[in-house]
Amino acid sequence: MGPLEGIRVIEMAGIGPGPFCAMLLADLGADVVRVDRMAGNSDAVDRDTRFQLMNRNRRSIKMDIKNPEAVATVLDMCRNADALLEGFRPGVMERLGLGPDVCLEANPALVYARMTGWGQDGPLSRRAGHDINYVAISGILSMLGRSNENPLPPLNIIGDMAGGGLLMAYGIVCALLNAKLTGKGQIVDTAMTEGSALMAAAIYGLRGAGIWQDERGVNLLDGAPHFYDVYATADAGFMAVGAIEPQFYAELLDGLELDPADLPKQMDSTHWPEMKRRFTHLFRQKTRDEWTSIFENKDACVTPVLSLTEAAEHPHNRHRGTYASPDGVLQAVPAPKFSRTPGGLESLPPQPGEHTESVLLAYGFADAEIARLRSAGAIG
Repeated sequence: MGPLEGIRVIEMAGIGPGPFCAMLLADLGADVVRVDRMAGNSDAVDRDTRFQLMNRNRRSIKMDIKNPEAVATVLDMCRNADALLEGFRPGVMERLGLGPDVCLEANPALVYARMTGWGQDGPLSRRAGHDINYVAISGILSMLGRSNENPLPPLNIIGDMAGGGLLMAYGIVCALLNAKLTGKGQIVDTAMTEGSALMAAAIYGLRGAGIWQDERGVNLLDGAPHFYDVYATADAGFMAVGAIEPQFYAELLDGLELDPADLPKQMDSTHWPEMKRRFTHLFRQKTRDEWTSIFENKDACVTPVLSLTEAAEHPHNRHRGTYASPDGVLQAVPAPKFSRTPGGLESLPPQPGEHTESVLLAYGFADAEIARLRSAGAIG
């Protein structure tokens, strides 16, 4: 069940943002079929399929997509699908005989979604890259980290997941809505560089107003002010402080037992370094749990920095059911929540090719056709 129930999606197996996009769609009820390779590992890291969490909630078929019979099979599936998503370099799907022109000819209402780092065209479009490269060229990486240190890679969350997979899922759903209204499909060209840049919309607004500088570590949200940073505690833990608004800042000072009358104005940046040193000293006087207790009932925007394991055990996250451990593997559950058509963890990540026969039967292939495709080496 889920708000996308009844939507059929074909996912050409890839890594990173493509599987994340497919997971988002599958989590919310779409029937996503993952087309895995006949041999080799589609995952970036060799690991048991039960740990490939972004493959959850969908079925897998194995195909040799270099085999003409397999190409014809994918095209037949496109006739009964609502969307296809792929994450190859530009031109690969065309060379395979599964480019957007061919697939849209087979099904004019199909949404054909493409994921790349640089986009389908441009000087870098055929270059290799990873999240760190995409957020670098989009300007995002330059803003992350301390002023006296190198820029800090944000894992692969901003480029791959947010600017890539999440934005692609949004684009697919928008194109699906338009296709339902017009009967016409289209190509969704998702570039992680562009998605990453879009995530900084608010920062560009601050920059345009002269409130944000290109220099790292001197701005309101990058750890420059004493009231927006992370502080070490007596037990080597950390507390996150985000008391921007005056009322929250007042609560912060109260928790730290500081009299605002004895302090400089909050937004006077000339005093931020000295206040940072003072806060650093204060937070080191107590443990993380002690500070958590002090700020637990204060609107000071102060919270403990939790590990992944601790996050799953936090009372708020437990109340909301944010995490689950199917098959003993901790993971975040589908989001957002829907009142009438909730998504869910319906199935574990499949073994590659686990559902080849059942999927093809569901797409209208007869037993004899499936046997012929297997004999031809087109499917596994």
